[in-house]
Amino acid sequence: MNSYNFADDVTVQRTLSYASDEMLVEATKAGEKLAFVELWRRHSAKIFKTVFRVTRNREDAEDALQDAFLKAFVHLKGFDGRSKFSTWLTRIAINSALMILRRKRSYPETSVDIGAPGETHQCREFEDHSIDIEAHCVRSERARNLRRAIVRLRPALREVVEIQQRHDVSIKEVAEMTGLSLAATKSRMMRAKAALRRKLH
Repeated sequence: MNSYNFADDVTVQRTLSYASDEMLVEATKAGEKLAFVELWRRHSAKIFKTVFRVTRNREDAEDALQDAFLKAFVHLKGFDGRSKFSTWLTRIAINSALMILRRKRSYPETSVDIGAPGETHQCREFEDHSIDIEAHCVRSERARNLRRAIVRLRPALREVVEIQQRHDVSIKEVAEMTGLSLAATKSRMMRAKAALRRKLH
């Protein structure tokens, strides 16, 4: 029986480190698992930073990162190379991060701003009575209405709004995070804002 030679793996890994993403994708499709390890090594740090900007939570970002690479590995044979691998992977990762946030919204933690289920139109008591309770309630209700309106947007429009809202980033940065062109991102943002104005009125 042949013994395992760790040196062979090291040599292959060094060779793969000089390969392009396209070559690594094709090698992974052909069954070379170390090629996908190299893709992980090459892109995981950047992808983590991207999803962390979406989730603002390290644990959620790590979950989104793992989920994105798992989905990419499982569906790699369907990747046709029309976009860059990094762009394709970033889209998967952002979608994974947004799914995590949606699941958390479905089971929100009780907070002062949101209130417990059934408290939609009520205010909670504050020990500091110097706070303007009425103004706080108005702001909270407006925020809730906006969140509900955003959730009802079409997915393509909701994505750009949620990313910009959570990170307070420019349109250009939203385009980079979604992999869309700047013109397409601007168009989606304008349509999303118009739809939100209609829903809120």
